[in-house]
Amino acid sequence: MDIIFVRLFLVAAVAFVCFVIEPFGLTRNLDAGVGVLVGGAIVLFEWKLRSVSLKRLIGAAIGSVLGIGGAYLFALIIRSTIPGEQNRSFLQILVMLLMAYVGLVVGASKGDLLNLAAFGGVFGGEKQSKRSYKILDTSVIIDGRIADIAETGFLDGTIVTPQFVLRELQLVADSADSMKRNRGRRGLDILQRLQKSTNLEIQIVEDDFPAVREVDLKLIELAKVYQGKIITNDFNLNKVAQLQGVDVLNINELANSLKPIVLPGETMRVFILKEGKEYLQGVAYLDDGTMVVVDNARKMIGKTIDVSVTSVLQTTAGKMIFGKWDERSGYTRPATVPVAAHGPVVASLPVAVPSAAVVPNGVSEIKPG
Repeated sequence: MDIIFVRLFLVAAVAFVCFVIEPFGLTRNLDAGVGVLVGGAIVLFEWKLRSVSLKRLIGAAIGSVLGIGGAYLFALIIRSTIPGEQNRSFLQILVMLLMAYVGLVVGASKGDLLNLAAFGGVFGGEKQSKRSYKILDTSVIIDGRIADIAETGFLDGTIVTPQFVLRELQLVADSADSMKRNRGRRGLDILQRLQKSTNLEIQIVEDDFPAVREVDLKLIELAKVYQGKIITNDFNLNKVAQLQGVDVLNINELANSLKPIVLPGETMRVFILKEGKEYLQGVAYLDDGTMVVVDNARKMIGKTIDVSVTSVLQTTAGKMIFGKWDERSGYTRPATVPVAAHGPVVASLPVAVPSAAVVPNGVSEIKPG
């Protein structure tokens, strides 16, 4: 509360001085009103400076001093070369304002490069306040999983969505192909869901690179400008960005890292969905989409069996599990046997069927033992 009273006192003091001195040549009341505006501008400037880091303040001060020094040297040249007192005065003031402004802006932007911790003392307590930017790719927006990840709180910093990505997303949503149109509309819904999230800061930027035609290359250039990371599930964009020194957060890699670890020798129960590429192979899928290739399981398509894991292959596209089904171990499945009593069926009781072997005619032949 004390700072508010100090600010009000400053505004009142400036208004009172303008009321007494009349520096603008107006009536006393109008001069006092202009003084209130000047005092408010000073308070606003001070309020903005409070959020600026010490590095930026030092960089801005150094840059402005260097700019004013350069303007003084230009003023000496102008004084001896430009005729006319009014022209010289105008150019000197213009050069001074220009150099001071350029030095202030450039010095503030480069102030983050200063290492104040090396000086120790007061400067050593300056905290790093660099913002973190995450740039969304079109494919990851359409994918939709980014919204679930963001709502869990694992994403920090500012989520950046470029205008050229929005334009590409709109083109997909307006496509004549119904499949593409639905994907584009889902992407727009995902963006609205991200904007409604309370723990995220979404920023739509107008930055564009007209000389670059491909959207993937524009994303890489934008990441270099903002010193941010690209969030994508595009394999090619991932590789190209890494070659150019841009950090990438791949959603598919995150999903693969969260899959359960399976070691060779473990046993798992899977449902054989289809036949594999090799002879007698069957293919199953886990709940997370991981493919399981099972040897000797081709004839067990449509059944749930226990397989022994032989090896696990980790690829850039995901994880593959290889297993083997031992035909001698059999499998267990629920079955119902009708119970008849001198007429129609009156009950159906679940029983466990022993180990069976499937014969070509499709009839299960019970093995003894």
